[in-house]
Amino acid sequence: MFGTSLIQAFVDGNPDRGPMTVGVALMAVSGFAVVAIGLVMYPILKQVNPNLAIWYPILRIVECLVSAACGVYLLSASQVVPNHLLWVYIPTGIGGLVLCYLLYVARLAPRPIALLGLVGYAALTIGVPLDLLGALDMGTGAGMLLVAPGGLFELVFLPTWLIARGFRPLRSTTDLSAPALATAH
Repeated sequence: MFGTSLIQAFVDGNPDRGPMTVGVALMAVSGFAVVAIGLVMYPILKQVNPNLAIWYPILRIVECLVSAACGVYLLSASQVVPNHLLWVYIPTGIGGLVLCYLLYVARLAPRPIALLGLVGYAALTIGVPLDLLGALDMGTGAGMLLVAPGGLFELVFLPTWLIARGFRPLRSTTDLSAPALATAH
């Protein structure tokens, strides 16, 4: 968030490139942390559904690459990519849906917390294209309402749960598969 505010100060007219450069560097560090989260979560999530779980680190890498591309453009052209944060939020929203669905299915976190994440990331995933089309502004009014559930999930409920309790142990993989049909013998 601090990196974004340093970049925004440059956009708002601060001619000093120093803070902008620091802002881009902080955004890069944030991007690497996002990738690390995806890579650390993958071994846990693949136990739930390997075909879906692989998309979580992939989308976190895409998120980092989009952010890095926007940062490189800013440093080279001294102007931001139009709607740069919205482009970053596309893989964020889809990756968050994957994460929260797997948390919900496996009950790695309480279902209400996972459901809050699903609602938040669905709202983000729907809100971003609406903002890009000019139908709403994700930074004000109704757009902020779309961001609120995801913010509560990411900044309050999931971190608090993980610090206090950690992930719930996974049930056996047979418990996570689709229910088997009973057959007559």
